[in-house]
Amino acid sequence: MSTEGVYTPQWWAPGAAESAQRGFANGAAERHSEVTTLIRENLKTIQNEIQSACQRANRDPAQVTLIAVSKTKPVSALREAYNAGARDFGENKVQELIDKIPQLPEDIRWHMIGHLQRNKVKYIVGKVALIHSVDSLRLAEEISRESLRQGVETDILIEVNVSGEESKYGVSLTEAPELVEKIALLPGIHVKGLMTIAPYTEVAEKNRLYFDKLTQLSVDIKAKNIDNVSMNILSMGMTGDYSVALEEGATCIRVGTGIFGDRNYTGHQPGQKDRE
Repeated sequence: MSTEGVYTPQWWAPGAAESAQRGFANGAAERHSEVTTLIRENLKTIQNEIQSACQRANRDPAQVTLIAVSKTKPVSALREAYNAGARDFGENKVQELIDKIPQLPEDIRWHMIGHLQRNKVKYIVGKVALIHSVDSLRLAEEISRESLRQGVETDILIEVNVSGEESKYGVSLTEAPELVEKIALLPGIHVKGLMTIAPYTEVAEKNRLYFDKLTQLSVDIKAKNIDNVSMNILSMGMTGDYSVALEEGATCIRVGTGIFGDRNYTGHQPGQKDRE
């Protein structure tokens, strides 16, 4: 049968498939390079701002831990942040956390920063450096039991809902001291400080009062000299307000978008604004 006059699509032409593959590969390489550059530049910018904020507050920048909030981000993005110097990573979901841990270097310090259900405690005890989101005695008791079962010691922060927003987890400012005293009696668990999530705002200065209140609470609790309690860690401040948090005494800041950008890596729906 003659093929004269029959249209032949360009991608059927000899060598077209190989050319297309090279094009895809080049495109992927370019995107990878863009992500690498973005993450490296963002980390450098944040480190510079940490230096500036600490200088304004007459603080030592070495006292500050930058936690790269990596929720919804692929392992490849975390690896780029790691290669750029990040060693502390924070996750919101237990499943995502335990999926990522074995795929990345062992010297990473993992932080559980999202709401933690009691039935998920067994999956992260012994695997994380710090649990930021303990907001009840029952949760602390479960962490204690699992720590004893595994023969490990677990460091935690008490999550405080300083702003009083109903949409947020956390114990109230007035209830926090009593909760700390009760948790301090549990074996296998150590209270290292406090955490809060300030309201979302376009004006970072508006959150200063919430950071100041958490700092003052830590001072008040420290003055009680409770055994098994230190107030060395204040986890507060995210992408939009971490500079103000640092000026008010934050020792851990949790930054996601500021490091990884707004890139939609995994189908995260536009409009679901990440608040880290």
